[in-house]
Amino acid sequence: MEQKTTFNRGFVVLGAILIQLALGAIYAWSVYTKPLVEAGWTKTQTQLVFSAGLALFAIVMVIAGRMMPKVGPQKLAFASGIVLGLGYILAGLFGAENFTTTFIFVGIMGGAGIGLGYVVPIAVGMRWYPDKKGLITGLAVAGFGFGATIWMALADKLGNLGGGHFIESFGISGTFIIYGIAYLVLVVIGAMWMKFPAEGWKPAGWNPPVATAAKPSAGQIDFTSSEMLRTPQFYLILLTFAFGASAGLMSIGLMKLWPMQALTDNGVSQEAASSMATLAMAVFFALFNGLGRIVWGMISDKIGRKLSIIIMAATQGIFVYLFQFMAGSEMTLYLFAILIGFNFGGNFALFPTMTADTFGTKFVGQNYGWVFLAYAIGGIFGPIMGGKLGDMGNFPLAFTICGILCILAVFTISMVKPPVKK
Repeated sequence: MEQKTTFNRGFVVLGAILIQLALGAIYAWSVYTKPLVEAGWTKTQTQLVFSAGLALFAIVMVIAGRMMPKVGPQKLAFASGIVLGLGYILAGLFGAENFTTTFIFVGIMGGAGIGLGYVVPIAVGMRWYPDKKGLITGLAVAGFGFGATIWMALADKLGNLGGGHFIESFGISGTFIIYGIAYLVLVVIGAMWMKFPAEGWKPAGWNPPVATAAKPSAGQIDFTSSEMLRTPQFYLILLTFAFGASAGLMSIGLMKLWPMQALTDNGVSQEAASSMATLAMAVFFALFNGLGRIVWGMISDKIGRKLSIIIMAATQGIFVYLFQFMAGSEMTLYLFAILIGFNFGGNFALFPTMTADTFGTKFVGQNYGWVFLAYAIGGIFGPIMGGKLGDMGNFPLAFTICGILCILAVFTISMVKPPVKK
């Protein structure tokens, strides 16, 4: 039954974007890798912090999903802002060049803060916009991709486009402290609108698809997490996401280091190569990562989630494989940063809605936390493998492996059929 409410659901979108802008801090990590290597870190150490953040992000998201029915989305979002903000502030106070404390406060604590808040805008947005799940999920997580551009643009100059000079002016430690304060404020403001609608509420003029016993409509049968975990569909979706996440997260982790090597090998000066690599990640990859979340969400509302994931994974496999040959030229570096970023962003619009369509919307906050463990798998495997192969002087092999994984993702998602609830 339709219920009236005085709450403007547009504020949910605004709150979601503010939260995700801050949570996108993790994708800005590559801007710190070059100065940290110059300060004595190994390439593998830079990727260990990144991987720890990704792993804690995904693991804590499972816990956050289970907590949401008990504490509510608003309190979870508040906690997210406090933990994330304090993590960066403490890392700055203890000295960003210290690997151990940065690993603890940025990698572990920062990742946990992101995990507490990430699922909140997705779950709340789907409840307020059941008529546009793909679009609203894309908008809700778009800030995550766009946030990386903002934080990197403020931290360092973006090639010929210029940009901020926080690292140059305040050092990495000072930048961490400034950013920690900004993250805390943004998430706390966005959290004010993170509230579920009343039970049974639906938008004016919208009616859910009619389900029958012979043909249940997508998302109309609600599976609890324990029921979902007993289905083969869950593991196929998890594997698909893990393959795609490995490729995308490895690309993010190496988007600065590999192009710098490839460009200098082709005769580009180290300073120019650094500017080009920063521009590729901070502008082209990050902006199209955010745009891809919105566009793939819209596409999936038209052609379906499964077909969208198949197209996205197949093309991503080709792009990631070819990137090993394209990073040594400025124009092709930017082009493939756009293509890989666009497809990578699509994961975060398509897999929450694929989860909702397959296992129902009612428990999507809890269920997507389990599916998102794929991100932890990808976050550990992809960047660490890339860092290790980088230290061995074989970046191209990492891109070949991840390109093959994306092609495997096409086959795993193709096997997903509607689950039957006993």
